[in-house]
Parts: sequence; C-alpha cells; structure tokens
Amino acid sequence: MSAEPAADPSTVDRSDVDPSAYPRKVLFVAGAGRSGTSTMAGLMQIMGLHVPLPEVAADETNPKGFGEPQWVVENHDRLLKESLVQVSDARPDAWFETGRVSTKEQERIRAAEWLEGHFAVNPELVVKDPRLSWFLSLWRVAAIRTGATPVFATMLRPPAEVVGSKQTYYKNRLGSAHLAASWLNMLLHTERATRESVADGGRVFVRYGDLLDDWTRVVMRVGEQLQLEHVMHARSEAIRNGHRFVDPNLRRMSQTLDDLGLPPRLHELTAQTWEELNKLAEPDGDTAEVHAALDQLREGYVDLYEEAEAISASSVVAAEQKVRKQLKGGAKPAPAPAASGADRIPHGVRAAVPAPVRRGIRKMLGKSR
Repeated sequence: MSAEPAADPSTVDRSDVDPSAYPRKVLFVAGAGRSGTSTMAGLMQIMGLHVPLPEVAADETNPKGFGEPQWVVENHDRLLKESLVQVSDARPDAWFETGRVSTKEQERIRAAEWLEGHFAVNPELVVKDPRLSWFLSLWRVAAIRTGATPVFATMLRPPAEVVGSKQTYYKNRLGSAHLAASWLNMLLHTERATRESVADGGRVFVRYGDLLDDWTRVVMRVGEQLQLEHVMHARSEAIRNGHRFVDPNLRRMSQTLDDLGLPPRLHELTAQTWEELNKLAEPDGDTAEVHAALDQLREGYVDLYEEAEAISASSVVAAEQKVRKQLKGGAKPAPAPAASGADRIPHGVRAAVPAPVRRGIRKMLGKSR
C-alpha cells in the first residue's frame, strides 16, 4: 500500500522541547534473532532513545553493534536456564515454562529496579535482545511499575532468510526444519503476547526490507504511532547519522522457503504465517481478522508439534539410553562439580525431549529439576 511521504524531521523546529520532560516510555524491540532487531535498536539509539549501559560489544556477526544491554542478556540467559528453554526453542510448551518464571514477584522487582535506575539518564529507553520475546509479560509489568508506558516493535524478516542467516553466522547444526519451527513458535507467540497493546497503539510490526529500503519513513512512522518523543523531535544531525548507520547491503540472504526442503505441513504453516504477519505491517492492518487467522495458525502449529512428539518416542528412548550410558560409563571427562546430569546433555537434545519424559528422566536420576 502506498503512503503519504513522511515529514522531513530536519525541517521541524523542536528547539523549545526539553527532553528531560518527556514521559517515561520503554520501547521493547522483539522478534527472532537475525531479523533486523539490531538495526532497529541502533536507529532508535541514534534518534535519541537510550540503550542502557553497558552494551554488548559488536563482533564479526554484527559489526555495527547489537544495541543490547548486557544486563538484560545475562538476566535472560539466567531465566532461560531456569526454565530449561533455549533461545530458538520450537516447543509450544516452552512458553508456559518462561511464563511461570515471568510471574515470579522477585523477577518483576528485579526488572523494575533495573529500569528505574536508567530513567535517570533518559526517560525513553530501548530494550532489545533475541531472548526478549520469552519474557514480554515480565517486562510489561516491570515498565508499568516504574510509571512508564511499554511499547513494542516486532521485526519481520522472511523466515527462509532468518534460517539462512542463523546457519551462516551462528553455525547452527539443528537443521532448517528446527529453525523454521522455532521461527514459527517465536513469531506466533510474540504476536499474541503483544496483542493487548493494540488498543492504545502500543505496538508496530516492521519489515526488515522496508527498514533497509527507506529507514527514515519507517522510523518516523514507528515514532508517530508509538509516540516516541525523541523520534518525533529528531534533529538533522541524527538523521545524517542514521544514513551512515544503515547499510542496504546488510540483507545478504536471498533463499526462499522452497530452498529449505521443509516437511510439507511445516512449509505450509510457515508460508501462511508469513503472509498474515505481513498484513500487520501495513497501515491499519492490525485487525481482528488477522488476529483470528494467526490464532488458527498457532493452533495448527501446536497440533503439528504434538503429532511430531507422538511419533518420535524412539528418538526419546534413544536419548534416554544415551544419558544412562554416559552417566554409567563415565567415558567422557567429568564436568565441573556444579554441573548436573542434565547439563552434560547437549541443550538441543534436552529441548527435543517432551516435558513429561524429561520429568521422568529427572526422577530416574534423582533430580528435583
């Protein structure tokens, strides 16, 4: 759909605006890893929002920086470990595990206190981490407790490109089907978790390709819809810095779903989900009809995953036998004393085992968790 040209923020006189008087707001940048979340967070930082320090250092996988607060990454890693959930977990039940952690009062207090400490620097914060979607309810409550308005920007990138990027830069060995399923799981539940913000205009969906093609139009639209004062009051120097920051060549992946060789039903669900999510990125596209379609797709994915679990008992038994052999035989060097039996198993293997079976294995090993 075509849109009216966005106003050039460099031509607007905002000299009478006092940034310290802006209302408190936290922009949470969500979405699957390698979908443009770093670019969005980096642009918001350039516009004037504050990424709480210290930041995660840039590396060869993201040379322009991640725009991630180090504390948030470490806290999410701790919470995921407690929940026995991995970053790219494809299990629908994983959301129940992280949801239980998110309702713990001590975690809400910890997150709210951390936010409160950074509002002294800037009343508008941006928080981004690929693990963020697992704990959106935790952060929503924490922001509200500090008197801030939580708003959400979810990045959308074609799933085949996300899969390819993860395989290239993260050396992922779990295969295309796993990564596509984890993308489905992440995006379908992220959409549902942010849906209550629709009424107050508190969420947006942004295509990564649109951001690279014309970042000023996209960022100004996000700023206006979410009422981000630093974006709406952006100065010409910030715009110039934004142009230097955005590199259209960042979009290096060109493969499609057909290139992934997915199981037919997984391919179908992934394609349909991508089609519906794209509607959310259109003006006035965040509608009840799209929500209903995504609810059906989420239910379809849950059914598919349960079917896969039901016919994979042999793999589960084999994993259990491997655990027993490793623990009994002691063929490998013993891990550090703090590591439990479960910690000796690759995380991908643990995540593939259904929750009831994992509990049985823990009981067999005499472990409470």
